[in-house]
Amino acid sequence: MLNTQQLKDLTTQVRRDILRMVHKVNSGHPGGSLGCAEFLVTLYNNIMDRKEGFDMDGIGEDLFFLSNGHISPVFYSVLARAGYFPVEELGTFRLIDSRLQGHPTTHEGLPGVRIASGSLGQGMSVALGAAQAKKMNGDSHLVYSLHGDGELQEGQNWEAIMYASAKKVDNLISTIDLNGQQIDGSTDDVLPMGSIKAKFEAFGWIVIDIEEGNNIDAILKGMTEAKSKTGQGKPVCVLLKTVMGNGVDFMMYTHEWHGKAPNDEQLAIGLAQNPETLGDY
Repeated sequence: MLNTQQLKDLTTQVRRDILRMVHKVNSGHPGGSLGCAEFLVTLYNNIMDRKEGFDMDGIGEDLFFLSNGHISPVFYSVLARAGYFPVEELGTFRLIDSRLQGHPTTHEGLPGVRIASGSLGQGMSVALGAAQAKKMNGDSHLVYSLHGDGELQEGQNWEAIMYASAKKVDNLISTIDLNGQQIDGSTDDVLPMGSIKAKFEAFGWIVIDIEEGNNIDAILKGMTEAKSKTGQGKPVCVLLKTVMGNGVDFMMYTHEWHGKAPNDEQLAIGLAQNPETLGDY
């Protein structure tokens, strides 16, 4: 467990990792990665019950599944900083023969990665299978998943959302990153989805709102509440309201940095706004 200042320092370092990773190869997805940095740092260090080491079975520990796999930079940085693999390996992001591909894969054997993701809309189905397996095995641990709000435009999500409540999968906490942006513009411009909260509630889920999704104290409070709602016969949805590109002023509040890397000058500006705290790789 880390205190709030340690979580903030780690988040700042993760933001530096994200910027440097995508800059080096001039490709990747910094916007959503930066927006979810506080959440994933807090989840892995203070919320999830994790074992030392890594095995694919994940018995006797909480599990996490990243559905919107394009935000792999933040996922890789958080995993490395949590000790799953050497931090120095972040320097191989998106290179040929690297274990850190643009979207996470399992055949590369990277510790911490349980599914290949990037084909949007599939992560909740996988998380459901893992959650039901835990129930069948008498394992009381929880399963967490993360999804983009634009990703909910994929129909498979709603089949899974319907199934989860119908089968009372109450050891699942699925978080939706509500940044209001996707690759072609705002979610409201591309395909308005109305009230996501009302939809999940109509599908029989318990819904928790985290209005300040880039505030670590708010995340801790909201995720603690979400955990307290498990085991009540319903799956739990967390609506996490974030800012795409959070922490780098020129990347915030726009879809333009969904999948674009900063140039040398932009990198310098972004790094200046996020001073080194734990040491660069």
